[in-house]
Amino acid sequence: MEGLEKAAATLSGWVWSLPLIILLFGTHLFLTIRLGFIQRYIPRGIKLSLKKDKDCEGDVSQFGALTTAMAATIGTGNIVGVATAVAAGGPGAVLWMWLTGVFGIATKYAEAVLAVKYRVKMPDGTFAGGPMYVLERGLGMKWLGIIFAIFTMIAGFGIGCMTQANSIVENVQSFFPADQSRTVAWSLGIAMAILVAIVIIGGVKSIARVCTLLVPIMAIGYLFGCIAILLMNFSVLGDTISLIFSSAFTGQAAVGGFLGAGMKEAMRMGIARGLFSNESGMGSAPIVAAAAQTKNPVRQALVSSTATFWDTVVICAVTGLVIVSSGHWQDGIKGTALARVAFAELHPFAPYILIFGLLTFVFSTILGWSYYGERATEYLFGQRAIKPYRFLWVFAVFYGSIATPKFVWDFSDAANGLMAIPNLISLLALSGIIVAETRAHRHELTGTD
Repeated sequence: MEGLEKAAATLSGWVWSLPLIILLFGTHLFLTIRLGFIQRYIPRGIKLSLKKDKDCEGDVSQFGALTTAMAATIGTGNIVGVATAVAAGGPGAVLWMWLTGVFGIATKYAEAVLAVKYRVKMPDGTFAGGPMYVLERGLGMKWLGIIFAIFTMIAGFGIGCMTQANSIVENVQSFFPADQSRTVAWSLGIAMAILVAIVIIGGVKSIARVCTLLVPIMAIGYLFGCIAILLMNFSVLGDTISLIFSSAFTGQAAVGGFLGAGMKEAMRMGIARGLFSNESGMGSAPIVAAAAQTKNPVRQALVSSTATFWDTVVICAVTGLVIVSSGHWQDGIKGTALARVAFAELHPFAPYILIFGLLTFVFSTILGWSYYGERATEYLFGQRAIKPYRFLWVFAVFYGSIATPKFVWDFSDAANGLMAIPNLISLLALSGIIVAETRAHRHELTGTD
């Protein structure tokens, strides 16, 4: 087991090294410029997300597709990922994470344009799409679409399922005596497996209905909780913001608070964790965007791009402010522990906001990723594989609750990164198509329809 864990950790470190980060962030910048800073239409995207194109083909509403994508996107990365970035890269990592979200909006938009344009109608009347169909139908590279689907399946069962379930258990166990930890794990595992089964058995429509209710509540509840904490500690907010901006370019090490981490480390950790959190460029979100009831690709793409705005530009930024303002990033504490200590220091009720965020974020991620994995499975093995897949997914939720080896996290983390490579190839190769679609439906950007 130790050998597997070491090999998986090495693979994950190799995948998430500088070349992939440069490729991802470079794609963000390239598409931002090529699309004329499409980010300025975010208000239009938010407005469209609240509308329904009922007479259009698709399986779920635009808002349903958005909340399902956000359910998968908003997860432990918004809390633990931010804490990890600050612990390793210092306060400046928060700014680089935020910038990654701003530029990543263009990539999320581009992914959705292609997903809707190249989606297909299945024999049962449902719609399927995503990078595998874009690679096959847009570039004639089905072999690369198959590779993408394989990585998506692996990442889904790992990061999207087992490790998420394990995260819930670990956090809840902290509220109980150590001798009850196994009972808690089994009880939560069974409960989660049953709840997940009830939701996913109905397919994307059922998942979208639950996510439409859950995502706004969890996101708004967590966001307002963080804002309340910051307001209660308003006296240090100005210094916190100043420190984040200054250390992003001068460098400030996390442990000990002395200069030395350097701009490079702050940038690397901020960009890496930002990309992990919002998934722009990974190719996951366009899978559900393809199922949306929408008039044209641009309309849904505007809606889809708001997911990155809410995920990183808003939620990750607020989490970063809470963690940095606590000062505990200098104590050598990492991950969930740093987030827990930071929230506890600021106000007595703050830990409950944290556990609420973690529980709801993680459960929603399990639901959202179940759809991504289902569509990847269908692409590889056909519709007959959907039902067995769902049963396997429910079992994986339970297994992840009671025993998730570290190598599963690292291996699926690597698969998550490897998903991005075929997807980025399609985005760069078909950027002309993305621009052409945007020009053809420019009225959607301006709201003159």
